[in-house]
Parts: sequence; structure tokens; C-alpha cells
Amino acid sequence: MASLTIRSPSKSSSSLSSSSLFTRASLSPKSFSFNLSSPRICASNSLKCELHQPVNHGNGKPRNPILNERMLPKFVDSTRMDTTATRNGAKLKLFSGTANPALSQEIAWYMGLELGQINIKRFADGEIYVQLQESVRGCDVYIVQPTCPPANENLMELLIMIDACRRASAKTITAVIPYFGYARADRKTQGRESIAAKLVANLITEAGANRVLACDLHSGQSMGYFDISVDHVHCQPVVLDYLASKRICSDDLVVVSPDVGGVARARAFAKKLSDAPLAIVDKRRHAHNVAEVMNLIGDVKGKVAVMVDDMIDTAGTIAKGASLLHQEGAREVYACCTHAVFSPPAIERLSGGLFQEVIITNTLPVAEKNYFPQLTVLSVANLLGETIWRVHDDCSVSSIFQ
Repeated sequence: MASLTIRSPSKSSSSLSSSSLFTRASLSPKSFSFNLSSPRICASNSLKCELHQPVNHGNGKPRNPILNERMLPKFVDSTRMDTTATRNGAKLKLFSGTANPALSQEIAWYMGLELGQINIKRFADGEIYVQLQESVRGCDVYIVQPTCPPANENLMELLIMIDACRRASAKTITAVIPYFGYARADRKTQGRESIAAKLVANLITEAGANRVLACDLHSGQSMGYFDISVDHVHCQPVVLDYLASKRICSDDLVVVSPDVGGVARARAFAKKLSDAPLAIVDKRRHAHNVAEVMNLIGDVKGKVAVMVDDMIDTAGTIAKGASLLHQEGAREVYACCTHAVFSPPAIERLSGGLFQEVIITNTLPVAEKNYFPQLTVLSVANLLGETIWRVHDDCSVSSIFQ
């Protein structure tokens, strides 16, 4: 499986203090919330990034900004170096599955750790074999494994990794799931449907996990399906930091929810963008992965529309929404999401000229064949790494996002 190549410090570095990591967008060191009416952002009515080639470089492949440790908020930075000595000696082990090893390596670099040695292979009949190559007895183990396509194989691999750690006498086991599959099946909308999100939660719990750390769940109610602790990591700060590097005047901005179900998410996003106005696309879905746009609630004429969603699967919803926004007079349309599932024909729809830019994160690996000029990929590795440290140190996680 191809994945994005993201510039990171050498493996020999134990601290990420170098500012050379940041390859594209300039982040604010003070806060994850931004006022787009400030002189730094809104010096002019230009809508382009100050840097050259904001969308791609040369061959059309997307650039990948990485949050630098020194660019995190002061409350993160002030305590980090004071506890480096004790952290390096802590009994913390970080293991990676095969779903997104590039993200796992970035997290390890940020934390100043080496990924744990593990042997994962498939037998001829498809069965998964897992063996830890180092002792985890009495250790706090963190397993990084999104349940991205192929969802069933990656989920099964996660369960077997958890079981291997439990049988190796790990003290605690935390499943770090950047993308939690089956989250869309979180309720019964028709008769005789399954609630697969609850089933998967039960499987992870019974396998032996003590805690789950997940990014941008499809709905917050999924946390209640677990009988163990869940830390919900919001990736909006990463996207907000990137948008803050662009010269978009707050008077020109409108945040758009692609459907009624995402209004709460879009409203929270708009509030952090200088309390930007909100628009809603009214959508009627006739079947799974099939959407029909009906009308638009709100005014987008002459404005820069930022569509916000938790995931892009086939891109049917967001593409039809973007088409409607252009019909209603939107000047430019940006798409922002955390999870880029990109099932066919998503790439054709996203690269068809409807979007000025498609901004995603690397919670899921993006195959090289799915690159297109408008694509921008932001790394959530430092955000996840910081969250893991805070969980391990029994510190507040929610304060990261305030």
C-alpha cells in the first residue's frame, strides 16, 4: 500500500525542537483558535497563501505540513522539556499495525521513541499472525492501527495485536485508532439493521484493550458504546492552523455543512473562524453512498465557502454540495475533512474543478495513485503524540483543544 512521504527528523533525534520540520503552513504558537479579522490573516482581500505553490509542487503531489513541537501552544511547550528525563525512562511501548505505518513512525518521532518490534504476517489462507519481538511485561502499551480499507483485515489485525499484548502481561493496552471504521452504523435508521459500531466496540473491549484513543468519531454517541475509557481527539486545530496561514478575509468567509447531520461540527468550526456565518446544504439520501442535493440554507453569493465534514468516502455528498454552492454564486469552494477514505469515484469528483483545494489529514494513508493537484494533506502525528503523552502522564487531554 503506497503512502505519503512526509519529511521528519532523523530517527536518532530524541527531541523535535528543530523548526525545519514545518514544510508549508505557519502555525500560531499561542492558540488553536484564530481570528481571521486580525492583521496577520486579513492584511488584504487576497485569498491565496503567502507561500509559493500553495497547492502542489512540480509533479502535482501534495505537500504535507507537520506541526512542530515548538509551535504548539505554550501550555504544551512549557511542561514538555521539564519531563523529558522521566518520560524517556517510562515504561511506555508504542507499536504499529500495517494499516498506516507512516503515521505511526511520525508519532514515534514526535515522542522521541522507537516503534516497538513486532512481527505481523499473513498465512496463505489469509489468517493473521502476530508476535511481539520485545517484552511488554508491566508496560503501558499503545497500538496505532486505523481500521481503514481493507477495514475487516485491519480490524482483525488490531484485535490480534491487543490479544498478543494482553497475553504478554502488558500493564495497560490503549488502542490508538485514528480512523474508527463502522462508526457510521451507530444507530438504527430502518428496521432489522445492525448497530455495527457497538459490535466493534465490544470486540475491542473483549480483546483486552483498557482504553481507546480515536480521532473525529462520526458521532459522539459512539463513545458510549465502549465499556472502557475513550479519549476523543479533535483534528480541527490542525485544519484551522493551516487555514490561518491563508489570506482569507473574515468578511468573505462562510462555513458550509454538507448535510443537516454535520451542523454541530460546522458550527463549532465556524465559531473558531472569527464566528463566521454558517450555511447548510439540505440533502436527501435515497441509498447508501448516493446523495441528492435539494436546496441551500444560507447566503454564499460572492463568498469563499469552506465545506467541513468528518470524512470523504465516495465524495458524492460534498461534490454535489459544491456544485450547488457554485450555482448559488460562491466565489471559491474549499473542502476540509479529517478522514480521506476516497472510495471510487471520489478522486474524479474531487479533481473535477469544483474545489479550489481539498484539505485532509493523514489519519488514513493516501495511495500515490489518488494524488491530485488540489489535494493538501496535513499531519496529525504531533497531535496524537501529545495526546498519548498526556494520557500516559495522567494529564488533561481536553485542554489541548480549548
